[in-house]
Amino acid sequence: MKRGKRYVEAAKLVDRANLYDAAEAISIVKKAAVAKFDETVEAHIRTGCDGRHADQQIRGAVVLPHGTGKTVRILVFAKGPKADEAQAAGADYVGAEELIPKIQNEGWLDFDVVVATPDMMGVVGRLGRVLGPKGLMPNPKAGTVTMDVTKAVNDIKAGKIEYRLDKTNIIHVPVGKASFTEEQLADNFQTLMDAILKAKPATLKGAYLKSVTLTSTMGPGVKLNVGKLIG
Repeated sequence: MKRGKRYVEAAKLVDRANLYDAAEAISIVKKAAVAKFDETVEAHIRTGCDGRHADQQIRGAVVLPHGTGKTVRILVFAKGPKADEAQAAGADYVGAEELIPKIQNEGWLDFDVVVATPDMMGVVGRLGRVLGPKGLMPNPKAGTVTMDVTKAVNDIKAGKIEYRLDKTNIIHVPVGKASFTEEQLADNFQTLMDAILKAKPATLKGAYLKSVTLTSTMGPGVKLNVGKLIG
């Protein structure tokens, strides 16, 4: 794969043979983020879990102390007083059954997170084929199926992110923007790692974290010293 000049220059900042501690890695990622837009800083965490086993599935959510730097559009499925509550909390879109054809037939997907009250899950379930593959299905573990829609909306707007294993047992999550200070990125990353270490499945044999890499949208990956993250 041919890389652009900027990437090649940025890659020189990274010693591939080295494993960095979090502070060094964040500093390099920030320096390597030279695109003309504010790149997202992402963590890619390769685990020793086997997501095919229900007891080794990792899924949850955490509120990053400094947010993600991204404006998140929230759709809430709710009725009556709960719909009013969602609007008052600042949800971008609120509705019920009437949104089904709009999403199913018109391909409307102008939202980043979907929250639903439990009584609406029957309705939302009909959108499984559309929302599921995009990772947008509400889930109780992620706090997006709840009667407390105010808290759900507030947390998401404050910088709540969801983490889960993908098919290759890797967790991919944003930890902020390249324009954040190193301290802000370090706080966010530490908060994320604390949550993921707590989520370690009790049944797991062998290493939990196989590798942790920090990268920006267009920049090279910087590998971290996993031992220091666990210790």
